[in-house]
Amino acid sequence: MKKWLSYGILCLLIPAVIIGGALLFGDRQYAWISLCVAVFSCVPFFIRFEKSATDIKRLVLLAVMVALSVVGRIIFTPIPGFKPVTAFVVITAMYFGSEAGFLTGALSAVISNFYFGQGPWTPFQMFSWGMIGLLAGLLSEVLKKNKLVLCIFAVISGALYSFLMDIWTVLWADGFFNIERYLAAIISSMQFTLIYAVSNLIFLFLFAKPIGKVLERIKDKYAI
Repeated sequence: MKKWLSYGILCLLIPAVIIGGALLFGDRQYAWISLCVAVFSCVPFFIRFEKSATDIKRLVLLAVMVALSVVGRIIFTPIPGFKPVTAFVVITAMYFGSEAGFLTGALSAVISNFYFGQGPWTPFQMFSWGMIGLLAGLLSEVLKKNKLVLCIFAVISGALYSFLMDIWTVLWADGFFNIERYLAAIISSMQFTLIYAVSNLIFLFLFAKPIGKVLERIKDKYAI
């Protein structure tokens, strides 16, 4: 029951809040929409959270992964589209589950945007990185065992992030979903999508195994 409630919040409630906010409020209430997404992103994690030393340690590890994601995004600011955020989100999801992956993606977006600038795009970034984390959690076993599948997922996640963000482009431009503008947005952002997909591939290829080993050791040592 808790599992399906979590997925319902992440896959249904959060998109409804974002799209409803975009259509009803435009760019006037993005701060409240971002806050709602951040809160709802935490709910599925805390539904399964128990007041124990193990879960507190797990929460600390997630905070560390979010921090690495945020710092990594800032460090690579000079290279547009070349970011390690997805890599840290995917790695978190692989070892801590879908809810943790979504939470890491959403918080990475909103926290790093205090540096890059908050705006009506923030809720869509939160949802886009969050959904990548959710999918990585669902595919965690095969991603950990098969490096080829992990590399393919890295490329696909780059395209997925771009395609989801292009929905924001259309909604804020037209106030409704315009398929022609959406296709035009996809084509015009193709260069960014390719760069982002390549960066995902590089960062996951470099970091998935070493960081994964560290997380596995910590999980075994502290029975997380």
